Amino acid sequence: MEHDRRADYTARIHRVMDHVERCLDQPLQLDELARVAHFSPFHFHRIFSAMTGETLQRFVARLRVEKAANMLLLYPGMPVTTVALDCGFSGSAAFARAFKGHFGVSASAWRKLRKSERKIRQAQRKLGEEGAGAGAYPPDAGAGMDPARRRTAMKPVEATTVRIENTDPMTVAYVRHVGPYAGDAGLFERLIGQLCRWAGPRNLLGPQARMLSIYHDNPEVTDEDKLRVSMCLTVPPDTKPEGEVGVMEVAGGTCAFAAFEIAVGQYGAAWQWLYSPAASG
Repeated sequence: MEHDRRADYTARIHRVMDHVERCLDQPLQLDELARVAHFSPFHFHRIFSAMTGETLQRFVARLRVEKAANMLLLYPGMPVTTVALDCGFSGSAAFARAFKGHFGVSASAWRKLRKSERKIRQAQRKLGEEGAGAGAYPPDAGAGMDPARRRTAMKPVEATTVRIENTDPMTVAYVRHVGPYAGDAGLFERLIGQLCRWAGPRNLLGPQARMLSIYHDNPEVTDEDKLRVSMCLTVPPDTKPEGEVGVMEVAGGTCAFAAFEIAVGQYGAAWQWLYSPAASG
């Protein structure tokens, strides 16, 4: 009984997270988000904080400023004010205060930082939040990794094929993990198994079904313990969420499809290659 209630609460909180992510450029009020979760506002606020480790207000503010940080890097020619408004800030002054308060630098300075410098900023901020005092460098992501595997993870990668296609919107069922995931093959096996055990008895694993992973956050911007990844399965539009299995819409549009032959530790390198200027050239 307790497990069923927790699964139901988890699904409701994830539904709110999905709603916030879609509507960051709009006003987001407690009453509105409580209705999405089907809780009273007071009950919802307590449950959200208990299950996520941050208040609703903090979650919305963090997603807005992190979306802005990503947009500043992806669209170097976009005016800072435009970025601020697109991310739901009331104006450039409010955005400037929030951005510098979170990242420790101005938006224009953020654009000029190298990747290694952004990671240092991220680690310093995390250490500061934990009250440990900022260190000079972030922890080594490869610490403790088998040396042979670490050498493989550091090798350059390149796609064997890349194609551009227009995709239609799709409905997906999903299970979600919040926290570190890099190099954890067992985690993805567990998520896939959980999703398939739910979908199999409902005859949702037919030949037309597709599986995909959605990475909601950029590891260069979001702290590891807040990273979200959803393992998804395409389902009919009338599919209902159940327990910890949620249902959401994935927007269509122009997408790049790249094929790689890589080891478990090379996913990050594959993403970097796909986003690099060399790949578009």
